[in-house]
Amino acid sequence: MKPTGSQILLECLKQEGVDTIFGYPGGAVINIYNDLFDSDIHHVLTRHEQAAVHAADGYSRASGKAGVVIATSGPGATNTVTGLATAYMDSIPLVVITGQVPTPLIGNDAFQEADMIGISRPITKHNYLVRDVRDLARTVKQAFYIARTGRPGPVLIDLPKDVQIDTTNFIYPEKVELAGYKPTYGANHRQIDKAVKMILSAQKPVVYVGGGAVLADAAAELKDFAEMVQAPVTTTLMAKSAFPTPHPLCLGLLGMHGTYYANMAVTNSDLLIAVGARFDDRVTGRIATFAPHAKIIHIDIDPTSIKKNVRVDLPIVGNLRDVLQGLIARLASSGGELSKTVENTAPWRDEISAWKASHPMSYTPSKTVIKPQFVIEKIRELTAEDAIISTEVGQHQMWTAQFFDFYQPRTFLTSGGLGTMGFGLPAALGAQVAYPDRQVIDISGDGSFQMNSQELATLVQYRLPVKIAILNNNFLGMVRQWQEMFFDRRYSQTCMELPIDFVKLAEAYGAVGMRAEKTDEVEPLIRKALETPGPVIMEFKVSREENVLPMVPPAAGLNEMVLAS
Repeated sequence: MKPTGSQILLECLKQEGVDTIFGYPGGAVINIYNDLFDSDIHHVLTRHEQAAVHAADGYSRASGKAGVVIATSGPGATNTVTGLATAYMDSIPLVVITGQVPTPLIGNDAFQEADMIGISRPITKHNYLVRDVRDLARTVKQAFYIARTGRPGPVLIDLPKDVQIDTTNFIYPEKVELAGYKPTYGANHRQIDKAVKMILSAQKPVVYVGGGAVLADAAAELKDFAEMVQAPVTTTLMAKSAFPTPHPLCLGLLGMHGTYYANMAVTNSDLLIAVGARFDDRVTGRIATFAPHAKIIHIDIDPTSIKKNVRVDLPIVGNLRDVLQGLIARLASSGGELSKTVENTAPWRDEISAWKASHPMSYTPSKTVIKPQFVIEKIRELTAEDAIISTEVGQHQMWTAQFFDFYQPRTFLTSGGLGTMGFGLPAALGAQVAYPDRQVIDISGDGSFQMNSQELATLVQYRLPVKIAILNNNFLGMVRQWQEMFFDRRYSQTCMELPIDFVKLAEAYGAVGMRAEKTDEVEPLIRKALETPGPVIMEFKVSREENVLPMVPPAAGLNEMVLAS
């Protein structure tokens, strides 16, 4: 008996090594869910389709695997849009399968019909509408290939209901050949040689690392390269876990809320080595004053990212691991030239050390009011080095990037490009599914948490022991900060007038809730939460008008930071 489209789909997923699906059933995918009932693929039922995509995203960021989502047609499919856009901006490999009305009804405004090909085109790496069951296996194979290779990203498969029911012979393709899609992996040796000459002649080099280093699993090569050259390393938000924070060469975050010494190092450098970064506006500040004295080497697997935002003196297209390995091998054969370069750049490292000493990342402690930075530091102190940290978006996200030390790659999950409030809780859920035995903590603000708080039910149902730290200032904190600094403290619609009792909310879902209102309550509460089985909300009543500093104001250069309130 020939298999149906829904059976073929599930078999394709197994062939691709998929062990987990995040999703939400509905009429247009009911045939898939009927066959899923007999499948050994684990399914996680989230409480919202947006959260399903964020959960698959978190699963992917933590594990390196492609995340998989199933959602029904119409509103189910359109609910995936924010998750798709989030993954697209951060280059996360996902395959999202949406149900669709039967093919004869497409275009007729049928019940729960939505044009997901048109809707998702700008926010996916590629998308498919499968009109014939004979094309399904080939489509799934291509979707995973596209999602995982080159610069990764989400791929959507829109699957009409009749195609799920139709039958055909099942043959899964062994390989994929796509005209016009040939990602470059190996680096051009001539470009490697040119890069080595630039590195050996530099007096003030800086390595600027983006999220591509995490996606390419190039953290080990990055560390070896930086140590070989003895070049300081600064990271974007997406690359926070790519280079160990406590490392002597680490400058921390750069850009709008970067460290003083990272921003000054980039501003004064004579060679900027960009590794898997895209020169986002939050990193560069005013383009005209960004790294004004530096020659720029830009290494990226995506040629369209190179020269898009800033001038580049030497482009290198290729897989970051391959390129870094090539640079390391070539530098190792340079003999005394490298030793001389390391010696010549010693004054540069001394200058940066002086900046670190004069302008460290710090805050004013308090024994009475809980400072959010203090909470972040205590969470780091009390968690394992391989703990996975997710965040929502806002002040708490920046404080985490500033004050949390990361030791291993794929341990910091955050929405960088799109800046999606509501990302952190479902992302933590997905990471916990990927790693059931590791500590997973979502650091959140009271505003962001409420965007997807319903996923507490998913945590409880699947006994996922995610710990949630809510830094509660009863404000939409980052917007309030901008209103304070640039709009004369006109706090328009940023005060959360109706305080939520997050302890009771946790209990309503069957989780555990705890609250700290004084500084000396913070550490005991975190210890107790980490020892408590199952999901826990830790609510910290933090100082209400604390600001994230340093800050580069809009349209300013990196050397024009606001250092104090």
